[in-house]
Amino acid sequence: MKKILIALLFAPLVALASGGNVHLDTWPGSVKDKPALQNGAKLFVNYCMNCHGASYVRYKNLLDLGLTEQQVKDNLMFTSDKIGDLMGIAARADEQKKWFGATPPDLSIIVRARGEAGAPGAGADWLYTYLRSFYRDDKRPTGWNNVVFENVGMPHILWELQGTQVLNHETHKLELEVPGKLSPAEYDKAVSDLVGFMVWMAEPQQEFRRTLGFFVLAFLAVLFVVAYALKKEYWKDIH
Repeated sequence: MKKILIALLFAPLVALASGGNVHLDTWPGSVKDKPALQNGAKLFVNYCMNCHGASYVRYKNLLDLGLTEQQVKDNLMFTSDKIGDLMGIAARADEQKKWFGATPPDLSIIVRARGEAGAPGAGADWLYTYLRSFYRDDKRPTGWNNVVFENVGMPHILWELQGTQVLNHETHKLELEVPGKLSPAEYDKAVSDLVGFMVWMAEPQQEFRRTLGFFVLAFLAVLFVVAYALKKEYWKDIH
């Protein structure tokens, strides 16, 4: 049992090195979609933060998603009452290590960790595909397996939303055997929102950085024109 629990805790990080030959669906979301990011934050807090923290992000950062401080406190803060606290979980790291034999990995920068291993967008694409690729497998300790990460130790935490998929071993395709609370399209959108939040969480200031970079490049372009004109004016009598 102890080995199984450890596998469950470390599955997301181990999975980062797996599934390299599996086709990844393109994540259709955007970090500019604030309502989607808000929904992703709700899903993350309700499903992911049962075991995994996001200790590089503070609750006050969620205000950048268009939420008010009161909305964050009422709907997204279950382990703290201070808006400036980190997004940790109730259990302490030393307690978790004692209970499970290891501390659950933090999910703050999991998208960037995966993205650095492949092409731009790989982290988001991998997570988007992974969270939609679970299927029932009675041979596994948790009863679940995954097409992207074969013999995964992590259970399908979103199964109530998606329903139960099975793998057709003849076509090697996933088929929905028991519908969940959401339709397939709705579930795909929910996963997209969740992944979007993790993309945003990995670098909350990325949109500001990109905007600032655009203005810096524009300024340098104008400066180049002015400098070139000055150079021509300065050297015109010599040439």
